Amino acid sequence: MTMFDTARQLLRQFKGDNFVSGFGVLPEAGRLCAGLGRRAVLVRDVFPGSEAHVDVILASLRASGVEVCATIRGAAPNAPLADLARIEGELRTHNPDVIVSFGGGSTIDCTKAAEVLHSLGGSIEDYFGMGLVTAKLKASGASLAPHLAIQSAASSAAHLTKYSNITDVGAGQKKLIVDEAIVPARALFDNAVTLDAPESLTADGGLDGLSHCLEVYYGAAGKPGYERIEEVALTGIALVMEYLPRAIRNPRDREAREALGYATDLGGYSIMLGGTNGAHLTSFSLIDILSHGRACALMNPYYTVFYAPAIQAQLRAVAELCARSGLAGADVQSSGGRLLAEGVARALVSLERSVGNPATLGAVPGFSPRHVERALTAAKNPQLRMKLENMPVPLRAEEVDDYMGPVLQAAVSGDFAMVRDYGA
Repeated sequence: MTMFDTARQLLRQFKGDNFVSGFGVLPEAGRLCAGLGRRAVLVRDVFPGSEAHVDVILASLRASGVEVCATIRGAAPNAPLADLARIEGELRTHNPDVIVSFGGGSTIDCTKAAEVLHSLGGSIEDYFGMGLVTAKLKASGASLAPHLAIQSAASSAAHLTKYSNITDVGAGQKKLIVDEAIVPARALFDNAVTLDAPESLTADGGLDGLSHCLEVYYGAAGKPGYERIEEVALTGIALVMEYLPRAIRNPRDREAREALGYATDLGGYSIMLGGTNGAHLTSFSLIDILSHGRACALMNPYYTVFYAPAIQAQLRAVAELCARSGLAGADVQSSGGRLLAEGVARALVSLERSVGNPATLGAVPGFSPRHVERALTAAKNPQLRMKLENMPVPLRAEEVDDYMGPVLQAAVSGDFAMVRDYGA
């Protein structure tokens, strides 16, 4: 069985008939939506070539008897609070019985959060954390409008997941809703939409998908479902390592685009099976200087070294993929302990550099010590506690400065020796 066959099988097990993906599947939007409602609002991104795709979606909805009562502009990168307020206001005006989103992760995330506010009211701060939407739904007896999420980028897999990232741009801080209630009822991803994606988006999305798989896999040891997590995560990691550089070299390589679609969707599957941890947590404080996927990818090598004592089995499996893809020599698999972690970390840095990502925070334009301070402060926020708890080496808030601080300083300089062993 090829990696593609494995990926298709896993995604079928994950979503069944509620998710359609492949090339040329955009006209399926109407059929998927018609089973959810008949009066829709479309929240859509605007990007080069998007109008032709939107025309296909609209025609498909109409042909299936779905009335589109309004079309709303989607969200800017990182789903800013201002866009959340605007989209929620439009939903309140039109009060649809089904919502269709078409865009990247930011627009889909913003649509999820906007419907929460539309149906449940309150402030978005009321819902940051885990399970708070579900709790409010149970207490109020309300329900959310069903959501058909149509993905336009191989990246966050927001169309498949229970996550909504929203950003306070003024404070430079991202926060997170984690709740099964906001998983889109149906999802669609036409890989053809990604053929004209710019190099920067391709790299960012692929690195985000890799980070989802890697972080969940690191944190999975000893937890229920470890074998499934391992299969899903390693398949996604292998696809990114092999096909992301290829998609950068030849953006219209259909096989590479299909591979990245599967890889990032498997990243979405991974984060529904487990949780991301340190690199994602730190990335939330770097939104003014790095895109999300690049921030996660930059940080993961340094957290890899920090986690070394707890993830030896995972490191050996990832090391094998690094060697197979040419990111490291075969000897990377022969070491153990911290040396094994540093070998995998160097291979991850090689992948980053091959697609134009900086390998240190110090090399990022606009970086300053305040980003480290912001990240350490955010890590102690109870609303983001799940990221600390998901770490293979879990930290308490009072340990953040002592252990996460050296990880961040290592990321500034690129010196793995600065990472402190837990307990040392």
